[in-house]
Amino acid sequence: MRISAQAEDFDISQEINLLKEARTDLGAIATFTGLVRDIHGEKRVKKMTLEHFPGMAEKELTKIGVLASERWPLEGLTIIHRYGELYPGDNIVLVITTSHHREAAFKAAEFIMDWLKTDAPFWKKEETEDGNHWVAAKSEDDNNKDRWN
Repeated sequence: MRISAQAEDFDISQEINLLKEARTDLGAIATFTGLVRDIHGEKRVKKMTLEHFPGMAEKELTKIGVLASERWPLEGLTIIHRYGELYPGDNIVLVITTSHHREAAFKAAEFIMDWLKTDAPFWKKEETEDGNHWVAAKSEDDNNKDRWN
């Protein structure tokens, strides 16, 4: 399992290759990449600043990865979450799951994102034409996490 909270961008192809290198038993690789959008509601986003709690962020990402690995037969897992100043089109988060079968890879990736949205200690501040504001948590994110219970 590879877990990282980092300021620098990631290379999706490189991360996939690390998981499948010298593996011929894998039947599925599922990926999710979250990006900075240039619009939020009716407002244009100029920049997003992601803050995190160092140490705790990695601990929570690891906990989420372990939970997914306990539920599905995963052969490999990568979770990378960026922090710092990001701009529209930039990568924010990468989840890669590998398994012998697609269902486990798909479900585990979706589970990880649903839990990450509520439990990982990252905070987003958007800069728009109206100034800066913190992005509030959504009840929809809680509902998405709860469906896995």
